[in-house]
Amino acid sequence: MNDRGDRNIIVIDEEKCDGCGVCVPSCAEGAIAVVGGKARLVRDSYCDGLGACIADCPQGALTVERRDAEPFDAAAVALHLAEEATRKDRDDPAGPFFPSCPGSKPRAWVDEFPRPAAEKAVLPSELRQWPVQLHLVPPDAPWLDGADLLLVADCVPVTLSSFHRDYLRGKRIVIACPKLDGRQERYIEKLAAMMDGSGVRSLTVMIMEVPCCSGLFRIAEAAAEKATTAVRPALEVVGIDGAVAVHGREIPGASAGQ
Repeated sequence: MNDRGDRNIIVIDEEKCDGCGVCVPSCAEGAIAVVGGKARLVRDSYCDGLGACIADCPQGALTVERRDAEPFDAAAVALHLAEEATRKDRDDPAGPFFPSCPGSKPRAWVDEFPRPAAEKAVLPSELRQWPVQLHLVPPDAPWLDGADLLLVADCVPVTLSSFHRDYLRGKRIVIACPKLDGRQERYIEKLAAMMDGSGVRSLTVMIMEVPCCSGLFRIAEAAAEKATTAVRPALEVVGIDGAVAVHGREIPGASAGQ
């Protein structure tokens, strides 16, 4: 098809894109792929220009512009999706979900530190509130009053063996996933309301080292900008091996002012 012309089509801002891959499954036509660490438009003819993927980008790197482009080709899209499905089934050990995201790459390692037999004592939970999922926590929950709040990516407590003892003790917690949770714009509004209305004293964001997880810190930064209080989020980055990789400082590119 050669009938080029002006039409709406997705544009990806490479400066904002961190290659998390969240937009890849958001595009039903398979028009986006992560190449060289950045999201790219595979072909103009695969993009319908409706922008359904825009809201799912945690970095705000996707927009729609009107420009000269190949027309949308539904038949080519169908063939492209079929070929991609075949390739993923054959080559991708991670399965069909987020195949282009480096954070989803399967990994395993051998435990180099055998646990002694005496290490079977039951440790008490440090959780002192319910619920914990950010979607479910009301911004005026009474336990938020004057709280030191942890905003934690879902995978962190599973990875960090000392989480309850070293991080949760004496604090309140809300958990979220910047990759899989929907309607994340509500997170910004809710966190801002928590800071302003509930008197949250401090906010620490704990994320994993994988690229897509940094979106949670950006949500916290956006909430802090929206709130009228002076609470600024601190950051802890946890490696997949359970080590804390970053302590109390911003990750490159994560600040709302950058």
